Amino acid sequence: MPPSDAVRVDKWLWAARFFKTRSLAADAVAGGKVHVNGGRAKPAKQVHVGDSLRVRVGPYDWLVTVRAVTERRGSARDAQLLYDETPEGRAARERLAEAHRLAPAPKYQGKGRPTKKDRRRLELL
Repeated sequence: MPPSDAVRVDKWLWAARFFKTRSLAADAVAGGKVHVNGGRAKPAKQVHVGDSLRVRVGPYDWLVTVRAVTERRGSARDAQLLYDETPEGRAARERLAEAHRLAPAPKYQGKGRPTKKDRRRLELL
């Protein structure tokens, strides 16, 4: 079988290690978290070398350009060779990661189910 110059977007995202399983990749594409060349994609959309992708993984947006296509998942080092990240995308992702790191952790505000001590105090009133 000759090497192909296109592959399904869900297979490519799985091979490039953006998602752990192909079904997670397909769900993300179907959910509108992946855009190919500026437009929303379906899981069967073919990705070619040179296509630009916007992939939302959690709170982070990855802006990448496809360098190579493959249907097989390899090592993390091989996966990094499949795409180039844009400098603007990397800077935005790093800024968001820094903001998350510096944000204060949420603290308990006394909401939720009362403790035994709280219930006893309520009974006295």
